[in-house]
Amino acid sequence: MTEREKIRIGFVGVGSMGQCAHLRNYAALPDCEVAAIAEMRQKTARRVAAKYNVPKVYLSHKEMLAAERLDGIVASQPFNRHGVLLPELIEAGIPIFIEKPLSSTLESGEAIVRKLQGSKSWIMVGYHKRSDPASMFAKQEIEKLKASGELGRMKYVRILMPAGDWVANGFWDLVNEGDSAAKLEVEPPPTDMDATAYGQYMSFVNYYIHQVNLMRYFLGEPYDVVHADPSGVLLVGRSRSGIACVIEMSPYTTTVDWQESALVAFEHGYVKVELPAPLAMNRPGRVEIFKDPGKGAMPQTIIPQLPWIHAMRSQAANFIAAIRGERQAPCLAQEALEDLRVARQYLKLWKGV
Repeated sequence: MTEREKIRIGFVGVGSMGQCAHLRNYAALPDCEVAAIAEMRQKTARRVAAKYNVPKVYLSHKEMLAAERLDGIVASQPFNRHGVLLPELIEAGIPIFIEKPLSSTLESGEAIVRKLQGSKSWIMVGYHKRSDPASMFAKQEIEKLKASGELGRMKYVRILMPAGDWVANGFWDLVNEGDSAAKLEVEPPPTDMDATAYGQYMSFVNYYIHQVNLMRYFLGEPYDVVHADPSGVLLVGRSRSGIACVIEMSPYTTTVDWQESALVAFEHGYVKVELPAPLAMNRPGRVEIFKDPGKGAMPQTIIPQLPWIHAMRSQAANFIAAIRGERQAPCLAQEALEDLRVARQYLKLWKGV
C-alpha cells in the first residue's frame, strides 16, 4: 500500500452513532475512502450514501464483504451484538473498528479474543477519549514525568464523570427515513448472573466503561477494584504498583453541560484533564499541568493550546493510521477485555453477584 493510496473503508450500520460519531469523520479524512455501506434500512442507507458520496449500498455485511475490496471495516453496532457479528467480520481478515465496549459479557469478550488468534484481523475498540488531543498530550506528559521523576512518584488518579448532555446537539444532521430494521440476534446473557444483576451490569458498562478504560490509560498499568460504595457513586481501585485510583460516577448531574475530568497526581504536582461532551465537534479537551518541585524553584502552571480537533475525528484518523501501520491502535480488543473484567469485579463488590 503506497502512501498516496486511500484506505477503503466499509461501514456496517449507519444508525445515530454510525453516522454522527463515525461516518461524518471518516468521510472528511483526505486519505480515506468510504467505499460502501451495509445497512438493513435501505431508504435511510441510500440517503446517507448520497449525503456522504458513498458509491455502494448493500443490505448486509455479507453482501458487502463478498463484493468489495476493503482495507478496513467500521461496525458501529450495539455492543450486545458484537459476539454475534464480530466472528463473521473477523473471517474477512481485515482490521475492524467497533464502538465500546468489546461485548456485553466477559464470556463473549473472551470468545472474540480467541477468534482473533491466528487471524490477520485485529479490532480497535472505540474508546474515543484516548484520541482526544488533551488525553494524548496528557498521556505523553505523564509518561515523561514518570520517567524523569521531576515531580516525584505518581500517587493518585481520580476520574469524575457526572451524567450530562453527552450528545451536545451532535445528532443535528442525522438522516433517518423512518424505515425500520428487523430485530437482530444479540449475545446470550452471562451464565453467572440473573436477569436483575445482568441489567445492573449492562447499565454500568454502557455508561461508565469509558472511565474504566481511561483509568488504565492514565495509570499505564492494570488495576483492580478494591471497594464499591453501596451508593453506586464511587469505585475505588489499586494499580499493579500500588497507586490509588477512584472513579466518581454522577455525584451530581447536569442538563445542558458536560463536566468530565481526570486528575493524575504526583508528589509535587499534577496533570489535570477536562474533556468535552463525546459528540462535541471541533473542540478538544483542556490540559493543566502544575509543578511545584520545591527547593526554591518557582511553582508553575502550564496550560497548552491544543489543536481544534475533536476526539471522534482524531479517533478516525488513528484507525486509518493503524491500518497503514504508522502507529498502533489506541485500544485493541485484547486490552478492552480487561475493562469487562474490571466491570465484573465492581459489580461483585457493589451488588455481591
